Amino acid sequence: MTDGLLNSAGMKTGSNSPLKKAVLLAAGKGTRMKELTAELPKPMIPVAGTPVLERIVCGMKEAGISEFLIVTGYRADVVESHFGNGGKWDVSIRYARQVVQDGTGRVVELARDFAGKDPFLLSYGDILVSSQTYAEAQRVWREKPCDGVFTVKLGEDIRKGAVAIFDADFRLCELVEKPDDAQIEALRGRFGDFKPWYNAGIYVFPPELFEYTARLQKSPRGEYELPEAIRQMVVSGKVFQGMVIEGSWVDVRDPEVLQQLNQNWRG
Repeated sequence: MTDGLLNSAGMKTGSNSPLKKAVLLAAGKGTRMKELTAELPKPMIPVAGTPVLERIVCGMKEAGISEFLIVTGYRADVVESHFGNGGKWDVSIRYARQVVQDGTGRVVELARDFAGKDPFLLSYGDILVSSQTYAEAQRVWREKPCDGVFTVKLGEDIRKGAVAIFDADFRLCELVEKPDDAQIEALRGRFGDFKPWYNAGIYVFPPELFEYTARLQKSPRGEYELPEAIRQMVVSGKVFQGMVIEGSWVDVRDPEVLQQLNQNWRG
């Protein structure tokens, strides 16, 4: 854990330093967006006139983040020409290019030099939340005795993402990517009637993450997957504090979701 102090019981207390760095994953094309991503990467599609990725940057800045690494791939030029060095937003922005699309576990490796020895906030570039969510992640990180923060939502189909299971103190104890029915039943056998918490795609990571992503093997889906690295960290004793996203959370995944957003967006 980072900057932790010991209490009378010998456990670390929540005294992590505020986060200053964030990694944004914006390399994908977003094929479900069809013709909307013919010229734009999905994170640059506007919602109410402002690209999703810009809304993420601005929301994180409000929460105290000042240094960004944006991982680009498809139409990287669009992202890089829009944001430049970040000066327009009074932040620092750097870039890394994902050349081979082989999974979220590998793409995070591109942030190793940027992170250095510092913890960092990470978000997928198509997850839209209110700025208060990033502020809450900062609060949880500072106040809870943890190595990282793992955000979740209820009401999503866990078979399409990852299901997270927590202990009584809402610390992550199991994580399964895209579980099938047999895996869900096996989890019920181990944990009882657990809540179907859905991985919300926003995290706080310690720099030790890269020790685990470097050792990843391909999943049954043929990819190096970030949730498996997190699972291995939990197995080794790292503590991820769960955080429920109470406000708006939108995976801007297809034209129908985008249409609803543009009709109902309140910021």
